[in-house]
Amino acid sequence: MKNDMKARVQMHNHHNHNHNHAHGLAKESLRLAFFLTILILLAELVGGFLSNSLALLSDAGHVVTDLFALGLAWFATVQTERPPNERKTFGYHRVGILAALANAATLIVIALIIAGEAIQRFAHPEPVQPLTMFLAATVGIVVNLFIGFGLQKEQENLNVRAALLHVLGDVGASVAVIVAGVVILLTKWTPIDPLLSVGIAALIAFGSWRLLRETADILLESVPRGIDLNHLVEDMRQMPGVQNVHDLHVWSITSGMYALSCHVLIENLPPSDSSLILRSLTTMLSNNYRIGHTTIQFESDAHRKVCCEIDGLYCRMENVEEHCEHEHAHDVLPYEGSKPV
Repeated sequence: MKNDMKARVQMHNHHNHNHNHAHGLAKESLRLAFFLTILILLAELVGGFLSNSLALLSDAGHVVTDLFALGLAWFATVQTERPPNERKTFGYHRVGILAALANAATLIVIALIIAGEAIQRFAHPEPVQPLTMFLAATVGIVVNLFIGFGLQKEQENLNVRAALLHVLGDVGASVAVIVAGVVILLTKWTPIDPLLSVGIAALIAFGSWRLLRETADILLESVPRGIDLNHLVEDMRQMPGVQNVHDLHVWSITSGMYALSCHVLIENLPPSDSSLILRSLTTMLSNNYRIGHTTIQFESDAHRKVCCEIDGLYCRMENVEEHCEHEHAHDVLPYEGSKPV
């Protein structure tokens, strides 16, 4: 039993070390990206006004949101390092998810504004200076690629991925600005400038919508993508000593941090014997599904607390006092994580 507990503590400490190390790298990458983006903003604002390019000014407007996004992501990453307390028992990990949600929503609004400005420019075309566009856009591409390379290493973090989406959107926008400049230089066809602005807006909106759905899934505590719940349940039922599984919940605390709670039906065993089943379950869930936070309650046929259908895998959340058959506390064998309650 002591060796089992020691192994669990080592596994938990190793998980926390890797998670904290990843957060440290993400924080450094976001901080550097924030200050480098200020340089891009200055270059594109000056270049946009001098060249009279809507595509370049649209990208500069997007860079302003980048500063907001990167600053918010940086702040959120710092907040996730705060320890849990009596009010925030999971800590502050979801601050990053809220930041990603705000960034995605902001990007969709910016895409709509860019599209509106482009429509007006179609109706009232204006002359554009392509050479100035080249210079400002090149600065944006070089610096954003450098930023994107740093953030790409941490893209499992949904908050960082939201910031990376901003940066990659800027790279695409800057490339479009150069393409527009080449076309204008060779053909004098100025409508290409607002036309590419619409393309940039569509690209930004598409990526933002996907990000919005992912953050909403986490906030709604949906099953994490990549986890097949049918396979997970079957793997649990195949473990020695496990008869059935019900009242199952699997969700993400934040991106890459998965949790599970369930009731497991076993034979009527004393806690010292059932601890082997618990160890097997938690090890399998960690190795096969990357679920590091588990709350498993053991039950036997002789002592069951019925709060939902007898064979219901998923239990509808109801008022316990109204919908559960009350039993004495000693009639079930509850476990939280690795310790009996």
